[in-house]
Amino acid sequence: MDDQNEILRLRKEIERLRGLLDQRTAALIPAPTDAESLHTNFEFLNDCCRYSENLLSQEDIRKKWKLTDEDWERAGSDDVLARAIEETKTQRVRSGASKRERAQQHIVKAPDILEKIMSDDSANARHRVDSIKALDALADPGPQPVLPVEKFIITIDLSADTKAKGLESNPADVLTIDATPLKTPAAIADETEDWKR
Repeated sequence: MDDQNEILRLRKEIERLRGLLDQRTAALIPAPTDAESLHTNFEFLNDCCRYSENLLSQEDIRKKWKLTDEDWERAGSDDVLARAIEETKTQRVRSGASKRERAQQHIVKAPDILEKIMSDDSANARHRVDSIKALDALADPGPQPVLPVEKFIITIDLSADTKAKGLESNPADVLTIDATPLKTPAAIADETEDWKR
């Protein structure tokens, strides 16, 4: 009996919280007929830009903002709103938001393409391995161990004549270069052979 009372109490609490959530959500989305608030509503303007960039459909916007046919028509003929949308589009291009969102929509196709290359037995082995690496990067497996990089330091001391005269050497006469080795000729030849196949 106590379990049933607790379940009933929890259901009532869930209904109460849902009501509060609905009230807060309604407060965030302006009334569709309030044209003044739509002119300055950053999220609405961005959604309209996404619609013009084919990132959102008309139905998506109308559903999110609860726009009727009349509201949609009125918004389409509102010059102030059109000007605000154009300004927002320019800001999105300058900030890179438009490019990022469009790229995000297209990059979701990449795993299927990479999987086809990876699974194609007739594909070049190098391409298959590259597609595996790219898929692994897209899957974000977490931090990978970093292999130690082979490196050497070249020091060139141009102060030998100064030291021979018994004078103090100038620190600017000592050149220090941090370098990593170039690929060995054998490694370069191996890569060339891979690309010939």
